[in-house]
Amino acid sequence: MTEVVAPTTGRFEPPVTEEAEGFWDATRRRELVLPWCTRCGRAFWYPRPVCPRCLESHLEWRPASGHGVVYAVSVMHRPAHPGMADRVPYAVALVDLDEGVRMLSNLVDVDVHAGEAQVGMAVTVTWEPMSDGRHLPVFSPATAT
Repeated sequence: MTEVVAPTTGRFEPPVTEEAEGFWDATRRRELVLPWCTRCGRAFWYPRPVCPRCLESHLEWRPASGHGVVYAVSVMHRPAHPGMADRVPYAVALVDLDEGVRMLSNLVDVDVHAGEAQVGMAVTVTWEPMSDGRHLPVFSPATAT
């Protein structure tokens, strides 16, 4: 996995909630983890205190592959946040991870002017450093191995 080295000065940095502490702790090690329900045995996204399917409160963090497919993508020509002004145009995508969850993130390492951000493209997680040592998961095109 590569690391995005773009400066993050001024970029909106998501807050750490009690439910998401395990997720953000893992990002400090550049590990993608997902909350899993111990009753129904399925991953879900976003972090919350109970499973959205069966309402079980016994949850655990498990590693995710970091691989997925773009479900939807939109190219932003106007920044959604002032901290993104120096990045326009940039791609925002819904990514279907191999574990069966859909995550909203940015696509990086794509030429949005050339239309490289495409629905159906295989992607892999990469990391954008934040000011407090956490890393924001973003996705780049998967390379064939």
